[in-house]
Amino acid sequence: MKYPHAIESLISQFSQLPTVGPKTAERYVFYLLTKKPEELAYLGNSISTLKNNLSVCKNCFTISEESPCKICSDKSRNSDILCIVSRPQDMHSIESTKEFNGLYHILGGTINTIEGIGPEQLTIKQLVNKIKKQDIKEVVLALSPTLEGETTSMYITKLIKEFFEKVLITRLAKGLPMGADLEYADEITLSNALKYRNKL
Repeated sequence: MKYPHAIESLISQFSQLPTVGPKTAERYVFYLLTKKPEELAYLGNSISTLKNNLSVCKNCFTISEESPCKICSDKSRNSDILCIVSRPQDMHSIESTKEFNGLYHILGGTINTIEGIGPEQLTIKQLVNKIKKQDIKEVVLALSPTLEGETTSMYITKLIKEFFEKVLITRLAKGLPMGADLEYADEITLSNALKYRNKL
């Protein structure tokens, strides 16, 4: 027996979200059915206007309300050191540790040959230009220690060493196990990883 069309349709929409299966989607929908109409209207409006006041920072490529973003505009930050992350979520995770005072560069993903994502689909070309223009002294590779993250780190390391011999390349180390996702690492783990980063 099927649910009414409105319920089935919303279950189908929720099921398309990352890590959400049909059963979880079903629970979400029936939870929403317990809410007042004004609460549902507020949620619906938040979703429909999500992109209206957001833009991509022209410097670091994070999602922001302005471009350049607050971090890139902050003159007190150390412009000699650049932290490379895959997604905006990773940048916010590192910022929450309050251990890093440099600038960021968001790649927009990681190299994944199975999904057809190569260096050309990422902001690696912009990264090279940034290192050249901003006279970067150190690059911190803060990519999740997955196969894709490692592949991307190796590619960027080779590229930087080829074109920028004097740039120091470090990476997050202590506390991040292989296969972990940076977005879900706790603040203490990330803080230690930044403190004890390794030279490459």
